[in-house]
Amino acid sequence: GYHRELFENLLEDHPGEEVSGLLLLYSSCIFHIVESCSSTIHHIIQDLASLQKQGHSALLQEIKVLVVAHNIPTRLFPDWYMATATSPVAAPRDSEQSESTAEVVTGCLTLLLKLAACIQSFEDDSKEPSESVHTLAPELLIPAETINSLCNAEEYASPEEFLRMYLSPAQAALDS
Repeated sequence: GYHRELFENLLEDHPGEEVSGLLLLYSSCIFHIVESCSSTIHHIIQDLASLQKQGHSALLQEIKVLVVAHNIPTRLFPDWYMATATSPVAAPRDSEQSESTAEVVTGCLTLLLKLAACIQSFEDDSKEPSESVHTLAPELLIPAETINSLCNAEEYASPEEFLRMYLSPAQAALDS
């Protein structure tokens, strides 16, 4: 409901720019991929920052911005999708401990590219309403443990920290 209301408000402000992407719901975390124009993504991050300011009563806790990319030529997801991971999707035991955070993010993005290709091929082949994402390719869902480790990684900023960095000009030292 929160995301539906947020996207409806965004469509009122930016009528020509649709939002597509994927929302993966796990028992203890959420992984959110948003595809839209820069101003819409900026607005979503601002909304997440205001959520985080609510403290322990907020709908979402410990929010992190992992990747923001600009000027992407095509969208991965043709529409907006949501999947609930009903059974625990586990990562191989030793893989997370030996990989750097950047390697974990790369692995996540690789899974997402495969999942997007799977969704697109399913939609091309079928004229029926699409099945749930997790029934199409459960092996392509990012393991909850991986998402939790990314949320705990210090390299990634909270929405408020991200906005502070995004909105402040780069300041090169004049004496360098």
